[in-house]
Amino acid sequence: MKVFWDDGASEVIAYAGEELAGYLERMVEEPDGVFLRIHLYSDACAFAENASDSYRIQIDKTKGCIVGNNDRSVLFGVYDYLHFLGCRFPMPGRQHEVVPRIAWEGLTVSYEKQASYFHRGVCIEGADSFENIMDYIEWLPKVGFNSFFLQFKSPYAFLKRWYDHLENPFTDEEPYTKEDAQRDLAAFEKAAKKRGILIHEAGHGWTGEVLGYQTVSWDAQTERDAFSDRMAMINGKRELFKGIPADTNLCYHNKDAIDTFASLVASYAQENPQTDYVHVWLADEFNNLCECPDCCRTTLSDQYVELLNEIDKRLAKAGLATRIVFLLYQELLWPPKKSRLKNPDRFVLMFAPISRTFEKSYEIGASDAVLPPFRRNHITLPVDLKENLTFLREWQSVFPGEGFMYDYPLGRAHYGDFGYVHTARIVHSDIRKLGEMGLNGYISCQELRAAFPNALPNYVMGRTLFEKDCHVETLIDEYYQACYGADAKKVLDYLSKLSDFNCCDYVNGKGERTDAEVAKRMEHVAACCEAFEAESERHRNAEGNYESIYWEILEYHRNYVMLLSKALLFLSRGEQERADREWEAMREYICKNEEKFQPYLDVYRVLEVTQKYTGLHGKL
Repeated sequence: MKVFWDDGASEVIAYAGEELAGYLERMVEEPDGVFLRIHLYSDACAFAENASDSYRIQIDKTKGCIVGNNDRSVLFGVYDYLHFLGCRFPMPGRQHEVVPRIAWEGLTVSYEKQASYFHRGVCIEGADSFENIMDYIEWLPKVGFNSFFLQFKSPYAFLKRWYDHLENPFTDEEPYTKEDAQRDLAAFEKAAKKRGILIHEAGHGWTGEVLGYQTVSWDAQTERDAFSDRMAMINGKRELFKGIPADTNLCYHNKDAIDTFASLVASYAQENPQTDYVHVWLADEFNNLCECPDCCRTTLSDQYVELLNEIDKRLAKAGLATRIVFLLYQELLWPPKKSRLKNPDRFVLMFAPISRTFEKSYEIGASDAVLPPFRRNHITLPVDLKENLTFLREWQSVFPGEGFMYDYPLGRAHYGDFGYVHTARIVHSDIRKLGEMGLNGYISCQELRAAFPNALPNYVMGRTLFEKDCHVETLIDEYYQACYGADAKKVLDYLSKLSDFNCCDYVNGKGERTDAEVAKRMEHVAACCEAFEAESERHRNAEGNYESIYWEILEYHRNYVMLLSKALLFLSRGEQERADREWEAMREYICKNEEKFQPYLDVYRVLEVTQKYTGLHGKL
């Protein structure tokens, strides 16, 4: 069995060849005297002009080829061919793969595919180790993702959280510096480029940089600022918003601030040619806009567009084709009244409805929703899905260019869906509607350690983004078969019941804290967990070991859900003190077990969310 690629082929195609050869060697029962020659190459001319990632696979008993319209598409073709042969990649980490043994005759196939959407990615959040991020990058193309977004100019914030072991009093802090993050960033970029993954970077941090701070996190600053005149004036004062540079808006009428901002972006693009998309965002807080007379005469979005035009002018002067992603988020949901982007081909619109509900999917079609009036420093973010999409349509009426969705299904609300089946179905439904919304893709801002009880939502996300007409129930069934084998249906029934009693909005801080419906749901959740104990025990041997990592995760998850659901039960009944005691018990349980189950549950993030948004807290 031989895999060939052209002399001088890219690193991506060479990697695709090595991956294909390695998996086939493990899988195929080779009869003596039979040889298979597979050639890998990219050929844009063989596909429709400007097509999304596409590939063609033609293999018979002795020879064949995998051809893509670009190098990364060849790698996608390799992984999809392995999927056709029965391989499954349920979650990051090669230890979780399912690689079957197959007969030689099963190799024959002929088909082609084209991705439904161009932008298919994940953005880093939470607390992550170096290994978590590397495993995730390796996994992305296996399920159809083509993009990875490392927020800020460096992922320091997310790695630092892990190595500091925030929220976990049972683990000692490990030293980790900004210099360590720069070193690791280079490794992440190299790993992404090896697989043809498109790199998105920056976003948060620009406003802090303009103010003179090295801003690679949301950390507060105590040192005296050097450029207070560039800060937004609020209540007559120009100062850091809650002490945090990344959350502080600028006075966007200040020419010095705009000049510095545009120069910083242009320099970054010049110095980082490996970055495919540079995100230019403003402060990561709302209701903190400048109230000076000049700023009050216009809108933030008008000022934002003028800033983007200035950045475009400088990039053009430098001869840079760098794509710039601009953000519809918080005050920037309201479209500009007068200003327009002069070179729309430079820019990609990113719609980020962070305040939306995850109880339902996007609502498409005619809507009587109208934009609420913009009230400087007194806005309320929209929860209703129709209202959210009205903001998008208004922006699209003034920007006809490319755009994608930036959403948060595994960022906060998923902690209220204990079975993850509900979240997976919402993700599938949302993605199928992107075309109707005039969007060409989706990036999920989320924890990378989101495989608890499993990684079904991410699996469904990647495969649906590549092939939007796939059936969600087919994806769910194949996923559960890969993880749980003959007992897939029993596990799916159990986790589906947990999902039926989800409280996504409640955990995400939406609605009153005393809620009889949530209390009733938590009672049902506890009963489901108790009823599944016997089934879980059936998969443990006499030594106390589970038959697979998937069953071990499931039992750990069951114990966690019983503890957290009890805390939510008391909270929703209005019994804060009892709720906090149960939350403390849950916290102690997951913190003490974090080392063993580290890749599956982001302990820092679930504790942060349940304190900051849900309203639980303790004394541990």
